[in-house]
Amino acid sequence: MFAYILRRLWQMLPTMAGVVVLVFVLFNWVGGDPSYLLAGKMADARAIANIRAQLGLDAPWYVQLGIFVKQIVTFDFGNAWATGEPVSHIIASRLGPSLTVLVPLTVLETAIGIALALAVAFVRGSLTDRVVMVACTVGMSISILVYIIVFQYGLAYKLGLFPVQGWGEHFTENLLRYATLPILIGLTVSLAPTLRLFRSFVLDEVGQDYVRTARAKGLPERRIVWVHVLRNAAIPIITYVMANLPALLIGAFLLERFFGIPGIGREVILAVERSDFPVIKAITVYVAAATMVFNLLADLMYQAVDPRVQLR
Repeated sequence: MFAYILRRLWQMLPTMAGVVVLVFVLFNWVGGDPSYLLAGKMADARAIANIRAQLGLDAPWYVQLGIFVKQIVTFDFGNAWATGEPVSHIIASRLGPSLTVLVPLTVLETAIGIALALAVAFVRGSLTDRVVMVACTVGMSISILVYIIVFQYGLAYKLGLFPVQGWGEHFTENLLRYATLPILIGLTVSLAPTLRLFRSFVLDEVGQDYVRTARAKGLPERRIVWVHVLRNAAIPIITYVMANLPALLIGAFLLERFFGIPGIGREVILAVERSDFPVIKAITVYVAAATMVFNLLADLMYQAVDPRVQLR
């Protein structure tokens, strides 16, 4: 196990190097000269030259690349251009609110999706199965903006069950008061595609020979479902969940924007609007790194769920 982890970490290095080079090229060459953005339209050549010197843009490309690699390793991307706040502090302070929403959302989505998928898959072709699939299709065809506006207006503004917007100072207050409605909306939006996907995973296993053999041996249906079918269907489920975790940090920007949650997704949108390259570069690199780490964790979870899986 330890040797496998070391080997996978070693294999991540070329991928991470490719990400670093790609981000460096996009922001330093393709994205234009940031000194012109910072200097403004009325700046003269001397002001632009001073800004280039401060940013290190007047150095050779390999020196700039070395500085970028050092920033990644030391978690120090300098200060944000728009606010002057250290980029590392921005990421650290915005990560907490995002996780406050996304962790409960992911746990609830996965647990409810698995339970409903198991229930629906074993009545495949019945009226219940068809009604649930039609409801999922209708739910998937509605934009998340519609859900946000309707829930925010109806449940928060009209009924007063939740705050319309806001974020507090304490974790418990944020989780139970401010994050509840965004979690409910996210669960409503994501549950339909998740249920359809998990149902297909379960159906792939229900038709296998080992299920028919287990039934022939007289095993209880509950044991067949929760022990045999779920264990084998868990591998693609783990793959789906772990692959989506890093993207959720960025993908929840609509929820964060509408509800005033100071999270990573909202910060990315603000950084793009302000052309704040240091913030965008830092988040891009760390999301790529998180994706590779979660893929490694998914492989380790495969063997925890099914010891027959061989890690290579």
